[in-house]
Amino acid sequence: MAVQVGIAPDSWGVWFSQHEKQPPWERCMDEMKLAGYAGIELGPWGYFPNQNPALRRALDARGLKLAAATVGGNFLAPVDALCQMIDEIAALLRDFPEAKYIVLLPPMYTDLETGELVLDRHLNDTQWRTFCDNVQRAADRVAAHGLTGVFHPHVDSHVETEEEIERFLQDTSVSLCLDTGHHVHGGGDPVAFYRRHADRIPFIHVKDCDLAVKARRDAEQWPFIEAVRQGVMVEPGRGNVDFCAFHEALVENHYDGWVIVEQDLFPLDSFDQPLPIARRGREHLRQAGF
Repeated sequence: MAVQVGIAPDSWGVWFSQHEKQPPWERCMDEMKLAGYAGIELGPWGYFPNQNPALRRALDARGLKLAAATVGGNFLAPVDALCQMIDEIAALLRDFPEAKYIVLLPPMYTDLETGELVLDRHLNDTQWRTFCDNVQRAADRVAAHGLTGVFHPHVDSHVETEEEIERFLQDTSVSLCLDTGHHVHGGGDPVAFYRRHADRIPFIHVKDCDLAVKARRDAEQWPFIEAVRQGVMVEPGRGNVDFCAFHEALVENHYDGWVIVEQDLFPLDSFDQPLPIARRGREHLRQAGF
């Protein structure tokens, strides 16, 4: 088994292609290498260089690999524009044969910055079918490029709890990007879930979740952005995920691929905040066997 550990720009507070509270991409990529990671995920399309040879030069200069790209969309609406973006991303990934995945992020029913409700929390059967059909269409578009589209269950989305994820797996043939922190936040056990569905999980995000903060969120009805500010998602080793047990489950199932650290940090207290966190998280994962 060859597990490689990478990191996503989310761990540097990068949620958007451009935002005044995000560090310059050069600093982010420099610090990813300094923190001890082997590769990166692209994150929001356009934050890192999204054309070659610029991206290849940036990665090679730092000795980093590209693990995957990410695209988000509203799967309750037509996905023609999303599929066109997949085509654009896939064209870039052709230059990076080690990058085999495009992570498909669902819409949140709350606005990321304001926390306001923007979608119905619950889907009727017709809406659910539309949602699943559109995710399947996006994953099929990724597959047409020789890549794998992996769907990412997410906090405050229509696929968060284990019950919702199980239903999604039943109603599509789409593979998953299991996110350990989001899974715990949704009330699930990522170790047991991975063991049940290892054949559908070729790509993994690792983050930790502090369930004490989650309980405060539930009690005080915080939007997700406020929960992030309060520290609901923490570096590996400081929350409720057992990463030693998770690593054992990966070994048992001969996992061969990337795990990507993706800590939700936004907005940053300062641009000096992420690097020490990323270093500590990498060391904890190393101690857990990664």
